[in-house]
Amino acid sequence: MKNTFWKALGVLLLLYVFSMTLLVPLGPGLLEFQDKGKVQHSDIVGRSLPVYEVIGFGTHWDENSDSLGIFVKSKGQLAALEIFEITDETHALVGLDLPYSIPSKSWNVLVNHPIDGTLLLENALFLSDRFVDASIELPTPAVQEFGSNLPFHFPYQPQIVETIRNLMLHVPLWFTMFLLMGIGFVASIGQLSNNRNMEADMRAFASVRVGMWFGVLGLATGSFWARFTWGAWWVDDPQLNGALVTVLVYAGYLVLRNAVDDERLRARLAAVYNLFAFVILVILLMVLPRFSESLHPGKGGNPGFNSYDLDDALRMVFYPAVIGWMLLGTWMYLLTLRMTRINRKLDLLP
Repeated sequence: MKNTFWKALGVLLLLYVFSMTLLVPLGPGLLEFQDKGKVQHSDIVGRSLPVYEVIGFGTHWDENSDSLGIFVKSKGQLAALEIFEITDETHALVGLDLPYSIPSKSWNVLVNHPIDGTLLLENALFLSDRFVDASIELPTPAVQEFGSNLPFHFPYQPQIVETIRNLMLHVPLWFTMFLLMGIGFVASIGQLSNNRNMEADMRAFASVRVGMWFGVLGLATGSFWARFTWGAWWVDDPQLNGALVTVLVYAGYLVLRNAVDDERLRARLAAVYNLFAFVILVILLMVLPRFSESLHPGKGGNPGFNSYDLDDALRMVFYPAVIGWMLLGTWMYLLTLRMTRINRKLDLLP
């Protein structure tokens, strides 16, 4: 009954994770702030203004412009943009009314809406043709701030957008690999302490075999994420290179086992190799990337997801994903260990 419970729990957690990952919508955000290269007459200021287009993602703008406020912000100063036209729920044309002397050339864009709340697009506007005067004080517009009134959703991140769902696959896969390779590490220590302990050798072998699957899947999901985020399937990054080297090192463990026929010699050589492989795993994936420049979140000075965008909605799916994948990996390990024991008994038959 106990063995059945944790297996069923793992399956239920993964079913929950997959359903939430696929069905929960992404929250609203801002994609772009584009110069349309034209001007339009403003009845409010009585002159022509340059026209820009605000492009949202999953926003709920409507034709009633009174409920929508669009602003640019820099150096603590705010300027309202005139809304010329709301094309649809995610597109709006606005007029930019700023003097030629401004506190900064770089501006953020803010959008307030009663459903979407307050949205921010950093460094969206750069006015290279204006003069910078830090002493300029712009008139402060009236700002009506709104809180988000949306149902349960994942946070919008401009660099990764919908691929944030990959968080439920990529990171838990590596966590599970660490768990399995840790089991193999402990088993190899047990084998070296007792050269006759073939059970420990079989545990190490089974854990590495299953852990390799999770490592390969971790590389595949990471490559997919890199293609979308960084524009290439692979980049010269210490975290990515370390992950690949780690998988290749453990592949060498499997090759070593197939190269030695004597059972006890194979077990002892594989155990020594496995200890070094796990140390390499820790160094390449946990230590070195933290002291080198890296694009990877949580490495090289980059903040991890938990520090800047792992909100409550993501936590409700991410943590169950980690537990679910680890339980699945443990189940696969036990099945592989059972098959390894059976194969050894068959090999020992006369």
